[in-house]
Amino acid sequence: MATKPVKLLGFWDSPYVNRVQFALNLKSIDHEFIEENILSKSELLLRSNPVQKKIPVLIHGDEPICESLHIVQYIDEVWTDGPSILPSHPRDRAMSRFWAAYIDEKWLPLLWEVYEAKEEDSRTTLLEKVREGLVLLEAAFVKCSKGKAFFGGDSIGYLDIALGGCLGWLKGIEKLASVKLLDETKTPALLGWAETFCSNEAAKNVVPEPEKLNKCLKEFQAQAAAATK
Repeated sequence: MATKPVKLLGFWDSPYVNRVQFALNLKSIDHEFIEENILSKSELLLRSNPVQKKIPVLIHGDEPICESLHIVQYIDEVWTDGPSILPSHPRDRAMSRFWAAYIDEKWLPLLWEVYEAKEEDSRTTLLEKVREGLVLLEAAFVKCSKGKAFFGGDSIGYLDIALGGCLGWLKGIEKLASVKLLDETKTPALLGWAETFCSNEAAKNVVPEPEKLNKCLKEFQAQAAAATK
């Protein structure tokens, strides 16, 4: 089963796609990356994910797998030769899934809102909420890592991948708003984790550069506005 060809439908700046790229790199899985145009979705994407019509989609042989964290779990279960991504202990797996859900449902949406905020006061309020979330994740890191380099311990795991996919956008906001969201005062452990994560071979060429990301976002917003008109 693991020998079937692998394709990944996505776009380079998507935090959800980045997660899948991290997992593929960790497992040293050869794959074809097919870049999608979000404003003009391909027939392959629409056919592979007819319900949500969203990236990422992993196509393994002829079978499409959708949703970033579901894909990460699938990769971990199918390619068992590489390093494990999900924790081995049921309690640790449950904890990782809990915090990953918090990131996707509560914290990551705040980043989108910061980018879309028109008023300075609104952006300031949102940035404070982002910081509050990072303080919670700092405590989660200290508990999950048990003094080691990653949420997963000695190596990148499920929660590292979940939060690591957001680092490009977090850095982009820091650049855009001229603020420091990860700092040595409130989130020293998470700051060190982010540096270690980004320097890992699985993430090195995947996490988007903030300048490139912000430029791309402006172009996308302009194109979307033009398409709407």
